[in-house]
Amino acid sequence: MTPTTIPARTPKGLTALRRFAVSITAFTVLGHLLLGFEQAYLTPVVALATAYVLSLVLEEVDAWAQRRPARWRGSFTDLVNFLLPAHIAALACAMLLYGNQRLWPTVFAVTVAIAGKYLLRARVGGHLRHVFNPSNLGITTTLILFSTAVAIAPPYEFTENTTSVLDWAIPAAILVAGSMINGKLTGRMPLILGWVGGFVLQAVLRAAFFHHSLASALLAMTGVAFILFTNYMITDPGTTPSRPRYQVAFGLGTALVYGTLVVSHITFGLFYALTIVCAARFLFLWARSLRPAAAPATPAPVSPAPEKTVAPSAVPVR
Repeated sequence: MTPTTIPARTPKGLTALRRFAVSITAFTVLGHLLLGFEQAYLTPVVALATAYVLSLVLEEVDAWAQRRPARWRGSFTDLVNFLLPAHIAALACAMLLYGNQRLWPTVFAVTVAIAGKYLLRARVGGHLRHVFNPSNLGITTTLILFSTAVAIAPPYEFTENTTSVLDWAIPAAILVAGSMINGKLTGRMPLILGWVGGFVLQAVLRAAFFHHSLASALLAMTGVAFILFTNYMITDPGTTPSRPRYQVAFGLGTALVYGTLVVSHITFGLFYALTIVCAARFLFLWARSLRPAAAPATPAPVSPAPEKTVAPSAVPVR
């Protein structure tokens, strides 16, 4: 078996991961201490422990199976850099799911998020990559399988204990920070434009054809949950297209699927829509990888050059 090569992260990608990790860590701490997060204090701790252990174990197994060195080995910096995606996915699951005093829904979501990175891969640019947003996959799977035991955390928890000024300042700060990261580091601004434009489009279509309130449909865009989803989840550079036109299509498709789910009276549409679009991209990439490679063009036969006739020499041979 040929060893599988893992593409190295670019400096910009690594910087983006670090800033995402710092942002979501700070938001988690502030959320539990000041803002009004209603999950147990132990929830993010258990989520992180689960993500770290599972990531290291699965990386060792995958490295052994693919006959390559584990990516976390080498130095403490390598270990920290390797665990950054797991850190982000764990805190996202802990922040966005609400299981009351139960911890096992969060543990299950984090397990699906981390395991999905190794089990659900498709070939992109010559390398096998995971194409499902890890935390979103864990959240949607948990919501589908355990709908009576867990739900999405209430949106008001992000500003439950704040005053009128902070009610505006917190979303604005998240929007500015996320836009800077995506604009300068991830290159996902076309995706954001496609997603936001598509969200407005689906709201207009719902109002025109299904008599939904346009103001209510657009009001969701002003909430912290929408801003977090827009800047920190749907823009995951590891699971979204890199070319601008494909990014726009990805964002637009997610918005239209969301509108379809709302019309169908399906709750938690943001998360389900992203999973559905990722699944469609996953199937497309797999179907493309299974197509036989085009045979190289056979060069046209080259006719041999005619032999030259040498005229007899006028000089007598001695």
